[in-house]
Amino acid sequence: MEPSETGRVEFVHRSWPADPAQLTVIRHELAGWLTPLSLTQDETADVVLAVDEAAANVVRHAYGPDESGAVELTLWTEPAEGTGPGDVGSTTLCIEVVDHGHWQPPVEQPTEGGRGIPLMSTMSESVLIHYDERGSRVLLRHRIPNAA
Repeated sequence: MEPSETGRVEFVHRSWPADPAQLTVIRHELAGWLTPLSLTQDETADVVLAVDEAAANVVRHAYGPDESGAVELTLWTEPAEGTGPGDVGSTTLCIEVVDHGHWQPPVEQPTEGGRGIPLMSTMSESVLIHYDERGSRVLLRHRIPNAA
């Protein structure tokens, strides 16, 4: 892990096929990547659940039935707002889930599912969603108190 000039530390970037069978692999690998952060079991479960929902949305909605695609994850940490480079305080874990498919707006009255974005919002400090002709980007931010 190398700190950049902005204080951002990128420590994972990975891509998987947008296939339902890959969701288990993503959850398992993500849990392993979170180990060095010394999160509690509940904090780890919250992060994994939020990322799983974002990745599942990619698998279910981003690509057409005859279209292959990918789910990309990038994880990094940065100092929490209000902390400086020398401060030992909170850190923010940032996870970006990206696809190169097509945005499907949430349905107002879903017949099945439809709880992904609200669930991500409950499990994360913040959720930012951006979509355009290049695909969708979901940024999940989680505060890590007293990170080493």
